[in-house]
Amino acid sequence: MSKFLELNAVTKVYRTARGTVTALENISFDVSRGEFLAIVGPSGCGKSTLLRIIAGLRKATEGAVLFEGIKVTAPLRTGMVFQTPSLLPWRSTLDNVLLSVDLAGLPTRRYRKRSLELLELVGLARFASLLPSELSGGMQQRVALCRALVHNPDLLLMDEPFGALDAMTRDEMNFELLRIWGATGENKTILFVTHSISEAVFLADRVLVMSARPGRVDEISSSVLGRPRTLEMRGSAQFGAQVVGIYERLHSARGSAYVD
Repeated sequence: MSKFLELNAVTKVYRTARGTVTALENISFDVSRGEFLAIVGPSGCGKSTLLRIIAGLRKATEGAVLFEGIKVTAPLRTGMVFQTPSLLPWRSTLDNVLLSVDLAGLPTRRYRKRSLELLELVGLARFASLLPSELSGGMQQRVALCRALVHNPDLLLMDEPFGALDAMTRDEMNFELLRIWGATGENKTILFVTHSISEAVFLADRVLVMSARPGRVDEISSSVLGRPRTLEMRGSAQFGAQVVGIYERLHSARGSAYVD
């Protein structure tokens, strides 16, 4: 895999009426093309801020983000998925997938076929005309994922996308994401923020562990699991040991329990 994304000493400082707050400090790491990188860390350590800086939606106070060797100075053409689907209630499933196309000023007709193909891929083709209120939470998040993928971005940024789902639906979405990732091309790079250590280890090639605020890179560890991922792998001793190891590192850094 080739070097795709680079962060060099990225620092983010917010200025408030009470003084300055350092959200991120000296963040440096590389991501290869086609890699699945998960990011975990305590609440408030700057994980979401980091994603927005990578996307070009916020500027770093110091340091730089390089995308394919070029410094990011404006919003990148990435796909983004958040914890809540944020679907427009008056638009159909298909029209919600096409929303990012509309906002980008791209021709809707050209992307309609791809939108329907993505809905077919996630098992929602027959729900294309339904409104969000007629879909379950997991179905709505699948629509949000299709919306992020409709313009075929090389980089997909996911900020706790399954955090609001129940445990069973979350597990289903984990496998669904891996299936879609494989089906849409191995060159698609994913950065996935989560509070769940087990989810991070199960999904990712590598897991980046952040410290408490100001967020720093504490460690980056490679997943002990091979691909393709299976349900049985989650019961393996290697998987459990890695999850516990990351948990203990976070617990030690915070001095309190880390909630999975």
